[in-house]
Amino acid sequence: MKVIFLTKYTRKGASSRLRSYQYFPWLMANGFEVEVSPLFGDQYLENLYKGRKSITQILKAYISRFFKVLSLPKDSLVVIEYELFPYLPAWFETMLSKKGVKYIVDYDDAIFHNYDLSSNILVKKFLSDKINKVMQGSSFTVVGNAYLERKAKDAGATHVIRIPTVVDLQRYDVKSDFFTGMNQKLIVGWIGTFSTFKYLKTVIPFLEDLAKVYPIVLHVVGAKEELDTTLEIKFIPWTESSEAASIRAFDVGIMPLEDTPWERGKCGYKLIQYMASGIPVIASGVGANTEIVSHSVNGFIANSDQEWKNAFLYFLSKRHRLTEMGMEGRKMVVEKYCLQKTAAQWLETLKFKF
Repeated sequence: MKVIFLTKYTRKGASSRLRSYQYFPWLMANGFEVEVSPLFGDQYLENLYKGRKSITQILKAYISRFFKVLSLPKDSLVVIEYELFPYLPAWFETMLSKKGVKYIVDYDDAIFHNYDLSSNILVKKFLSDKINKVMQGSSFTVVGNAYLERKAKDAGATHVIRIPTVVDLQRYDVKSDFFTGMNQKLIVGWIGTFSTFKYLKTVIPFLEDLAKVYPIVLHVVGAKEELDTTLEIKFIPWTESSEAASIRAFDVGIMPLEDTPWERGKCGYKLIQYMASGIPVIASGVGANTEIVSHSVNGFIANSDQEWKNAFLYFLSKRHRLTEMGMEGRKMVVEKYCLQKTAAQWLETLKFKF
């Protein structure tokens, strides 16, 4: 059986890599022929990570996707990441349904809020119900968390399945050399891109205050920004091959978030990466974070400034709990949040008799 993945990005895009590309070897090993056609290429992504967008690149991408969609045979099985054309109506998804093409649509973010909560009056007026229509026309809607699942069911999607964004356990070894106190610094770590760096900046004042008394260093993997702070920060470039090792250097992994509709749709992937490495976590109690973090078991949920400070102080004063809580996190990932578990869900979805 052949399945065509219409991803948003190449493998360099985190959402596409984790929701689609990492499953390809499993699918091919189970008899599927896989074809992938990303909307945007590597150059677009490189510009995007630098905060730039090229209208020419976007137009070329849309034209290429247009002809790809038109060429899909009637009996195709297609997996669409989010939508076919961002900021255009659901014309082409509707066309696929009428043509008899079976498509599965996959979400790990609340992209529908780009439309229904847009500050642009025209976008909000004409595209508010776009993702509802895309979900309604799908043979299956795959979602990454409970918030997205509720949206799909409310939209009237025929079949809905929740598959979290997960790690490949083979890429993540368990940390063994935690912070022991004395002259050694507690390494607080965060991984992300420029678009999520704003969340990290909310906890830097807490760390800055604590660092006046305790030995603390912040490791930042991926994003980089000049900051006016006395806190010691080590910026570490991200690569796919080095990210697991970079995370394994952390003593505590953090995931601060704002509590808005957009953040409630996030799938908590950072937390899963930290836990896969046997590292305890601190996270805002928003969206999937509350499903992933078992408070005081594998980490802490922090919903106020004081709770964030208390969580950091806990790890600074109870060093032995780093290993214990880290192993609880690893256990949860092994049981629920790894490719070795969710690959079977994807196989069942693609083999479903629509």
